Amino acid sequence: MRIAIISDIHNNETNLKKVLDFCAQNYIEKIICCGDLATQETLEFFCDNFASEIFYVFGNMDREQMNMSAFKHISKSADGSIKYKNAFVYENFGEIQIAGKEIAFIHFPREAKELAETGKYDFVFFGHTHKPWTEVVGSCTMINPGNATGDFYPPTFATWNTETGKFELKRIHDLK
Repeated sequence: MRIAIISDIHNNETNLKKVLDFCAQNYIEKIICCGDLATQETLEFFCDNFASEIFYVFGNMDREQMNMSAFKHISKSADGSIKYKNAFVYENFGEIQIAGKEIAFIHFPREAKELAETGKYDFVFFGHTHKPWTEVVGSCTMINPGNATGDFYPPTFATWNTETGKFELKRIHDLK
């Protein structure tokens, strides 16, 4: 299975569309988004342009622009997520299991490190800094896929091939 990890879109639908086109062409089956889509309209665009599951946690921009009240009419699942179209939306952090690996995803790096330090997860994905980053904490690998918007650093996202265990950083401007 191939997974994409993305963060900090900040309403840049042009770059998000490039990522989603790459996902379609490369058989990406799920996307984990570590926050900062920024608006309901960008979430709509995301859901409408990716047919499979999206796991999305709020970032600081989402809290400012969208907040969970936009989903108040939808009941929460047992895991705390709200199912919105093909997206599972988490307010603070999400946790899922993929290919036998325990995964947490969150927006903020300090909280990501706290999650990694629990020893509960194989991987913790996070965003916020806009800078691609990998760090090993105990037996947990923390990964920041960078940012899709292109602020401060070139726009990037990550892919994960669960069969090979390989992660790759993709530069959005290099996509065809």
